[in-house]
Amino acid sequence: MVKPSGLVKPVSVTRIAGRYLAHQEGLPKLPVPPLQQTCERYLAALTPIVDPEELNHTWQLLEEFQKPGGVGERLQKGLEQRAKKMENWLSDWWLQTAYLDYRMPVVVHSSPGVVLPRMEFSDRQGQMRYAAKLITGVLDFKSMIDNETLPVEYLGGKSLCMNQYYQVLSSCRIPGTKRDNVVNYALDKRPPTHITVVHNFQFFVLDVYNSNGTPLTVDQIYIQLEKIWSSSLQTNKEPIGILTSNHRNSWGKAYNNLIKDKTNKESVRAIQKSIFTVCLDAPLPCASDDMYRTRAGVQMLHGGGSRWNSGNRWFDKTLQFIIGEDGTCGLIYEHAPAEGPPIVSLIDHVVMLNVESLKVSLLLLCRMVHDLDMKVSVFSHFGKDFPKSQKMSPDAFIQVALQLAYYRFYKRCCPTYESASLRMFRLGRTDTIRSTSIDSATFVKAMDDPAKHVWSPLNTEKVALLDKAVKAHRAYTDMAIRGQAIDRHMLGLKLQAIEDLAALPEIFMDTSYAVALHFNLSTSQVPAKTDCVMCFGPVVPDGYGVCYNPMDAHINFSVSAFNSCQDTNAARLAQALEDALLDMKTLLKQTPKAKL
Repeated sequence: MVKPSGLVKPVSVTRIAGRYLAHQEGLPKLPVPPLQQTCERYLAALTPIVDPEELNHTWQLLEEFQKPGGVGERLQKGLEQRAKKMENWLSDWWLQTAYLDYRMPVVVHSSPGVVLPRMEFSDRQGQMRYAAKLITGVLDFKSMIDNETLPVEYLGGKSLCMNQYYQVLSSCRIPGTKRDNVVNYALDKRPPTHITVVHNFQFFVLDVYNSNGTPLTVDQIYIQLEKIWSSSLQTNKEPIGILTSNHRNSWGKAYNNLIKDKTNKESVRAIQKSIFTVCLDAPLPCASDDMYRTRAGVQMLHGGGSRWNSGNRWFDKTLQFIIGEDGTCGLIYEHAPAEGPPIVSLIDHVVMLNVESLKVSLLLLCRMVHDLDMKVSVFSHFGKDFPKSQKMSPDAFIQVALQLAYYRFYKRCCPTYESASLRMFRLGRTDTIRSTSIDSATFVKAMDDPAKHVWSPLNTEKVALLDKAVKAHRAYTDMAIRGQAIDRHMLGLKLQAIEDLAALPEIFMDTSYAVALHFNLSTSQVPAKTDCVMCFGPVVPDGYGVCYNPMDAHINFSVSAFNSCQDTNAARLAQALEDALLDMKTLLKQTPKAKL
């Protein structure tokens, strides 16, 4: 599978130690929120999404759970003891439960894709030249990681954990038959100095450093890419990489069989250890300008199926940059090591700088490809500047619009997940912003109430409700990024009970708990300086995945659903979201300012 490109042998990279470690040690540890606070906020989060009878039952369970000397207090003390002993009481548990224990395919279900602006080339020379420049840009970013000179990021004046930046290069997910793991080869005594390049389903090793440790130039890399392209003209090779798109247990078994062969084992290890992967894709069928972003989005998420470029991937690899011969460019990343912001920072840096089991995998991938319903669009009427002009958080404004769009579509509110960064804390990953609130539910129900005369010049009630909903979302966001949200705390209490080998408390077997975790809307704001958008699949069969990048004067959106669900439609929700944004703007512009 992997062929050497005939360059110099790998050499070790000099690393200036200490700066990263000193910064990390100065970060606070993730707190364990108070038990009563989480129980009260959990009940509030359930109010707009479960019926009153079920809510009352859950309230009774919570009362029992919180009793002095009861099970909740015991689990809380266990969590607090864990927090004292560990750098981060949540991080290991979260990595395992959210990613490595997850057995669905990483394709569509877990790994996000990113669509970059379309490049102005349409032949292999342009493709090779752009690939060479991109590789050079990533290596320049890598030098800041190696030398621990990445600028520390701040949020609200507080420094953020930079650990995720040190996990995305030279790392890979390794399949298991019951649980996967992630290996970071950058921590080896002799870190990898090669990348992998894939063309026509064939994998190549490309050493990207000279013997003196300096990176190859753009021209040197271009020459090597030309050699790779010329030596992989055959298109009849078996797409071994598609094995990585399978259900994790099935892939784990196939993986164990695959690496029994010595050559296969060495080839797979070369892919796993590589700094990152570059996928040189074949051009896709022509599409209209209107459909280009959507087509590019599915190309980043799954490659288009075995007929197109899905065999040009190793989906377990943390970072895969995709460069199509037709100018379609982007990336896909395996989610276990990092969230979106470090990936987007890398993109900004690069852009600104300038077998039986195989047959089964092919069939399953084909089903996933056909099942994905995707709409990638640009909302061009306004960007984050408008909400700011109304003294409203752009993210909160978009989330409330999404609540309105969903309510108009389904006449009900649903559990909604928005990721909140916990990087204010050492080794912090994410918690959940529950965008569906009592205030958002009140607003969306009032917005289209004919009794409230939506466009009456004298009507300020809806504006007040909108303002309250936006502020409620902003308040929940602030609470979440300070480690005081409910979802990870409740997960911790549940896992503490499992670790104690105790009976699982009734609160975690309650219908309301299952409803609360069935996120029909899984959303994420991934802002970038680059005019790009991230894409990911829904997390439940009858749900949507919604990602957005708010620019100053427009907003890039991706909306995904599954064709196998008759009740969802990505294009219709995307249109409903556009309508909701415009209606909210009209409401604010046509209603006289009032003291809110």
